Amino acid sequence: MTDLSKIKSPADIKKMTVDELGELCGDLRKALLTKLAAHGGHVGPNLGFLEATVALHYVFDAPKDKLVFDVSHQTYVHKMLTGRMEAFTDPAHYDDVTGFTCPRESEYDLFEIGHTSTGVSLATGLAKARDLAGGTENVVAVVGDGSLSGGEAFEGLDFGSTLGSNFIVVVNDNDMSIAENHGGLYADLRLLRNTNGEGQPNYFRSLGYAYRFVKYGNDIRSLVKAFEEVKDSKVPVVVHVVTQKGMGYRAAEADREHFHYTGPFDLSSGDPLHISTKPTWTELFYSTMAPMMEADKRVTVITAGTPAAIGFDRERRLKAGKQFVDVGIAEQQAVALASGMAKGGARPVFGVISSFLQRAYDQMSQDVAINNTPVVIDIAATGINSMTDTTHLGWFDIVLVSNIPGWVFLAPTCKEEYQAMLRWAVKQTSHPVAVRQPSGPVWESGREFRSDYSKLNHAETVRHGSEVAIIAAGSMMQNALQAAEILRSNGRQVTVINPVFLSGIDTEKLNNLKANHRAVITLEDGVLDGGYGEKVARYYGDSNMKVVCRGVRKEFLDKYDPAELLKECRMTPELIAEDAEALMK
Repeated sequence: MTDLSKIKSPADIKKMTVDELGELCGDLRKALLTKLAAHGGHVGPNLGFLEATVALHYVFDAPKDKLVFDVSHQTYVHKMLTGRMEAFTDPAHYDDVTGFTCPRESEYDLFEIGHTSTGVSLATGLAKARDLAGGTENVVAVVGDGSLSGGEAFEGLDFGSTLGSNFIVVVNDNDMSIAENHGGLYADLRLLRNTNGEGQPNYFRSLGYAYRFVKYGNDIRSLVKAFEEVKDSKVPVVVHVVTQKGMGYRAAEADREHFHYTGPFDLSSGDPLHISTKPTWTELFYSTMAPMMEADKRVTVITAGTPAAIGFDRERRLKAGKQFVDVGIAEQQAVALASGMAKGGARPVFGVISSFLQRAYDQMSQDVAINNTPVVIDIAATGINSMTDTTHLGWFDIVLVSNIPGWVFLAPTCKEEYQAMLRWAVKQTSHPVAVRQPSGPVWESGREFRSDYSKLNHAETVRHGSEVAIIAAGSMMQNALQAAEILRSNGRQVTVINPVFLSGIDTEKLNNLKANHRAVITLEDGVLDGGYGEKVARYYGDSNMKVVCRGVRKEFLDKYDPAELLKECRMTPELIAEDAEALMK
C-alpha cells in the first residue's frame, strides 16, 4: 500500500516501477472515492482519467513540460500528485482546493479553466511562445471526446497541426460528454475505437497530426509506453486514449451521466445522501415546457450538452424525440440553429446555463437580434444563489443580454411569473426573448400574472408607498418585500416595483415616482456595471431623484458564501430597509 502522504510532487512517483504505479493508482482511486462520497464533485471524469494522469506525470516533466487540461474537471488526481494530496485525504482540508485547475494554488496549474473546448487553443499558444523563444519543453493538451464538439476545439486542433513542432494532444475518449455524445464526428471516433485506430477516415490524421492509438486507456503500462513514444516529438501528434468513465466504481460505470458530477453519496450503493423533495427551477422548466411540446410539435427544446441542467433526463429526452435537440457542447451552434428554426416556423427554446451563454454572444447579436428571429432562451443558474466557481458565475447575463438591441429580457420574480413569461415567450413571434430563470429555492407567490408581455418595458407596482421606491429585479423581489414589511412595522410605507423587463425601463412609471418620491433603490443579483440599475440612474440623471444601485461588483469571486455576498452588496432585507430608512431621513 502506497503512503500517499509522502507524494509531494511528480518526482516522487518517477522513482516507482510500472508495477508500483499500478498499486499507486488503486490507492489513489480509494482516496478519491472516499472524498467524493463525502464531499461530492466530478466523479466519472476523474476516475476515468486517473491512470492517464499518473502516466502523464510519470513520463513528462511538469512544470517544465506544460500540461493543459481542457475543462479541467478531471484534474483531481493531477492535484493529488502536485503537492495537494492533503486536500483529498484529510476531511479537514477537503475545501482547500477548487474543482478546476487554479494557478493561484500551484505552478503546475497553468490556467483557470472551467469551460470546455478551450484547452487545445490555450496549449497552441504555449507551443507558439516556446517556439518563438527557442524552447524545447513538451506541450501537452488533454481534451475529452465530448469537448471536441465545441467549435474552439476544432479551431485549436486545426491550428495546432500547422505548428510543425512538438505539440501533443491527448484525446480522452470515453464515448461520453456529460450525457451521450452528439455530432457526426463521433462516428469517426467509434470507427477508430472498433478498429484499433486503423479505420479510415481518421479525423486527426486528416488535420495533419501523427497518430497513436491506446485501446486500453486505463492500463498504466500501455499509457506509459504510448507517452514515452511521443515525448519530445518533433511534430504535432494525437494520442487517442480510450478510457472508461467512472472506472473502478461500479455505480459510476453503470450510470455515467448521473456520476459525471454529483453531491455526496453512499459509497457502498451509490445512492445520494441528501434527497430533496422541494421543487426546483430545473424541474419547473421541464414541467412548463412538456405540455407545450405535447400540444405543438413545432416547440423544440435545445441544449448544448447539458440536458440535466434543464430537467431532461434520458427518459424525458427519448419521450420528446425530435422535439429535443442536443447539439453537443456548442453554444454558438445552438443559438444559430434556433435562429434558423425560428425563421422556418419552428418554436425553439434554448435552455442554457448563464455562464455558458456568454460563449454565444456574437450569435445572439448577429444571427438572432439583427434578423429579429423569435428565438427563446431560458437562462438557468443565474445570480448570487447559483454556482460559486469562478468559471461558472451567474451574474454577467444581465449586462450581456439586456444591452443587445432587439432582445426582450424578462426577469420573473416567482414560480407563477416564470411560467407565465415562458409560455408567452414560446407563443409570441415578434421578438427574440430571454427569460432569466431565478436560482435558489422556488418561491410561490400565490398570485396570478399577466399572460401577455407584448407591451414592452411595462413594469408592475407591487406595493404603493411614498418617499422611497425599491425596484427589485427577478429573485431580489423577495428581499424587497421583506424589507418593505420591516419598514411597515416601523410606520414607513415604501413603493416596491417589479421591473419585469431588464432590456428597457418604464419611463412613465419612473416619471410618476417624481411626484412623491425622493429616492429609488435598485436591486439586481447581477453585475452593477452596465446592469439594470445603471439604466434607471441614467434616466434620472438630470433630475433631483437620488438613485442607489445595489448589485455585484465587477469581479471574479471563487467559492464565495452567497449569504455573505448578499450582505456585502447590502441586498439582505434588513440592509435594504436600513438604506431606505436613511434615505427617508
